[in-house]
Amino acid sequence: MVVRFECRTLLDTDAPAAFDRSLDIDEHLASMAHSHERAVAGVTAGVIGLGDEVTWRARHFGVTWRMTSRITALDRSKAFVDEQVRGPFRSFRHEHRFEAVGAGRTLMIDEVVFEAPFGPIGRLAELVLGPYLRRLIERRNAYLAARVDE
Repeated sequence: MVVRFECRTLLDTDAPAAFDRSLDIDEHLASMAHSHERAVAGVTAGVIGLGDEVTWRARHFGVTWRMTSRITALDRSKAFVDEQVRGPFRSFRHEHRFEAVGAGRTLMIDEVVFEAPFGPIGRLAELVLGPYLRRLIERRNAYLAARVDE
């Protein structure tokens, strides 16, 4: 079964700044410090771009996971997509969109679509992972929203 969810976050910054901050590995690591996430291969610092890959290592549910994702689409200041190329999911796609909503404000929209591994028990995993991943994205977005003034 495919799991799909969307998160919307209003940022008090313009779309280009929100876009750049969302592609910044260092910002991502700071927002995920609670899971001890690290970039361990590929682009491990700075801004990631089209075709670039990063391998993440993080601890979730008491287990250390590794996932390599690639930026597969990028439309400067409007949208980009990262997709798993190796890792724990059967498939994982995260689309990030940025819409100007007035002077100096941006609506950041995250659309996540994934399928869990584990064959027949995958459905149970998806029921747990969907809400968990949504909370991770919301937590990351809250971090970005709080940092827009810096």
